[in-house]
Amino acid sequence: MTETCPKCGLPKPICVCETIAKESQRIRIYLIKKKFDKFSTIVEGLEEKSIGIKDVAKKLKSDLACGGTVKDSRIELQGDHRQKTRESLIKMGFAPETIEVR
Repeated sequence: MTETCPKCGLPKPICVCETIAKESQRIRIYLIKKKFDKFSTIVEGLEEKSIGIKDVAKKLKSDLACGGTVKDSRIELQGDHRQKTRESLIKMGFAPETIEVR
């Protein structure tokens, strides 16, 4: 027997909770400068409870061929990947109008 989602009550394979959560996020992507003139791309605004932030980070690191980590509910990617990150998030199902790139 399949598991049911605790939020919507639907079976896990057809659960739409994560899809709805992806459309309601306000995501900010920006660049910071670290030690030794290294840059990091920061992705903020993802809710850890409704979206698997570690899975999103893993997929972004794979798509962008870079290193990174999850710290304090934000994703840090090594290097300047602002536009590529936006494109990758759109492919994952996030709404384009909710993604702000600075």
